[in-house]
Order: sequence, then C-alpha cells, then structure tokens
Amino acid sequence: MAPAVESVRIYEVKRVDVEGAIVIDGFPSVGLVSSIVANYLIDTLRMEQIGIVDSPAFPTVSLVRGGIPQHPVRIYAGRPKTERSERGTDKIVAFVSEFHPAPAVIAPLATAILDWVQEQRCSLLVSPEGLVADAPAPTARKGRGGLGEMKVFGIASTPKARDLYIDPNTIPFTEGVITGIAGVLLNEGRRRGFDVLTFLAEASADYPDARAAAKVIETINRILLHSPLDPVPLYAEAERIERQLLQIQRRASERGRQEPVAAGSQPMYR
Repeated sequence: MAPAVESVRIYEVKRVDVEGAIVIDGFPSVGLVSSIVANYLIDTLRMEQIGIVDSPAFPTVSLVRGGIPQHPVRIYAGRPKTERSERGTDKIVAFVSEFHPAPAVIAPLATAILDWVQEQRCSLLVSPEGLVADAPAPTARKGRGGLGEMKVFGIASTPKARDLYIDPNTIPFTEGVITGIAGVLLNEGRRRGFDVLTFLAEASADYPDARAAAKVIETINRILLHSPLDPVPLYAEAERIERQLLQIQRRASERGRQEPVAAGSQPMYR
C-alpha cells in the first residue's frame, strides 16, 4: 500500500523568505538530467541549505561530505547574479537527491513538495527531464559538435505558463508520456492551477547525460533566470561532471550489488 502524504514531511533548518522563488526539482531522471541541473545551480549560485525532506520510505543512509552528514533529500535556496547586480532580485530554490524514489512514494513526495511550494508562495516549479533517445556512447559524443543543435522540448501545467514560457521559447511537447516526479507535478499543477514547467532534452537512459542537462540549464537561464551565464564553460563543466559520474558508476559496478558501497563510490552528483 502506498504511504500516506503525511509520511512525507518537510523540515526547515533555516528560515528564509522564498516568496516568489523559482523552484527546481532535482530528483534523478532519465540521464540524471534533473539531478545534474539542480546540483549545477546549487554549486554555481552557492546556494545554502534551508531544509530537508524526510519519509520512512527513503533510504536509511547518511551522505557524508567534508565530514558533515547530509540527509538524502535536501532543500537549498539562493539568488542568481544578473547582468546588473552581483546578487539578483530573483530567488531560486532547489530540491535535490541522490536516489530514485520508490514508486510507492513518488505521488506523496511530489504532492508534499507542491504543497510546500504553494505554502511558501513560490512563483513556479520547474521539473527538468531527460527525453529517452537512441544516442551513441559518451566517447562518440565528445566535443561541442551538435550541442547547439540539441533540441529542448517544453510543457506547462497551465495555459498561462504555456503561453508565457513554452510556446515562444521551446518546442512544445505535444504527444508522449512523462513519468515519475515530473509527471505527478504536472498533473497536480494542472489540477490546482499552479504553474509547473518541464523542459526536456534528449538524453540516454543508459548513462549520465550531463550535456543534455547543460542544454536544459541554458534554457532555464535564458527563459527564467536571465543571468550572465556563458554557455562555453557550462558545457565544459558538464563534460567534467559526466566523466566523474561515469567513473563513479564503474567503481560502484565493480563492487557488485551485494557488497556494501563505501562513500567514494556512491552516486554523488555534486
């Protein structure tokens, strides 16, 4: 039986005014696009942790970084730079995790996130996604060739958001299936009349596709954040993250499924 919504709870560890903020869903998706997008923004904007999400359905693990234990689902907040200011007026919040939620907890988790977003009076929620595509192996895709041609599709939960953000800026996603957290958020957003956006870039389901995530980051920045983000170092950083993740995956695979995994081989995205 699926856990009740009450079994997913959000705890604030620091009180921050996030009214009007843009919220990013950073749970793992196809090609780990959502996780990479959220973690890139957290690192680049030097966002600070403001809360955690907890549930009995989550893994009983502690992620240790720099000697500090971290909860498996965390909430960060910050402000992007703008062309006119070192600290912009826009606020951004990111939910981020290193694990795939169990199917039974996806609906209550997405509902709890949207409840919190509305309670905090955030402006909209963005759920980046990878769109499954037949792609060559990462070694065959090195360099920036073709990156500029990578397509980004978009869908919105409300007609207003579709007219404002999707139709003028992306290729509308008109037919298909969006699963997991993003799918629930879109459906709930439509039911509640709350703006939820999903940007999808073609990504491989077989390996971390950081360059697809980079294209989504570029799209989010162009449409929503308007910060002076240079795409050249963005893609270079995406390639570095991809190599790191592939190395982590290989190490974890070599250890085998039955052996306890040490800290250095966990799928860390930041």
